[in-house]
Amino acid sequence: MRHKLAAGNWKMNGLSGDLAEIEALIAAHPAPKVEMLICPPATLLSRMADTVGDHPLHLGGQDCHAAPDGANTGDISAAMLVDAGARYVILGHSERRTDHGETDAVVKAKAEAARTEGLVSVICVGETLAEREAGETLGLVGRQLAGSLPDAPIAADVVIAYEPVWAIGTGKAPTSDQIAEVHGFLRAEIKRHMGVEGDGVRILYGGSVKAGNAAEIFAIPDVDGALVGGASLTAGDFSPIVTALENA
Repeated sequence: MRHKLAAGNWKMNGLSGDLAEIEALIAAHPAPKVEMLICPPATLLSRMADTVGDHPLHLGGQDCHAAPDGANTGDISAAMLVDAGARYVILGHSERRTDHGETDAVVKAKAEAARTEGLVSVICVGETLAEREAGETLGLVGRQLAGSLPDAPIAADVVIAYEPVWAIGTGKAPTSDQIAEVHGFLRAEIKRHMGVEGDGVRILYGGSVKAGNAAEIFAIPDVDGALVGGASLTAGDFSPIVTALENA
């Protein structure tokens, strides 16, 4: 049985005062029935870990370098994330793939570095609007998946997040049938690469997830949770999404 996951990606948002949102989230879910994850900017990670204390809320990084250390100014290694309190790391987000030119091979190398340090990689895949309109969605996410998975992956090391690029932060979301098609395809591809181990890999949906559409999204087969952007920045927006997943 896959343990459902509500993950929040704060992206380049959050200052010290915003730690109050974590306190409020913990207060709203003192004993969550699903796994909760917040990936803050690196500047807040260690302080957020202090705020979380022994609550089961997990924390993660938004990226890591493939190397364990070295002359990589501005980068953060997987070991550094663990040292700051992370359990997860987001890899291959479309904003990293687009803005920083990250290829599948780069994402794979980072996923292998994350596994070495005991981090769970949340590997993102997804198509642009032009690619969807051209009928390239399944071929594209299939290639991204195959190229981004670490060698000999196991379910405990990897989460897959399907995030259609055209739905991220736009308020637009695919239909339930479109999400079901991609998630069903990803499940089959994961099992093709991993065998029965693929049954245990969680597949998240991301892209304009909010309280108003969360229950509908979570009712779709092979949707094991969500990777949430803007709606994860406040407890007031994220808590109803967690509740919807608990009730799914």
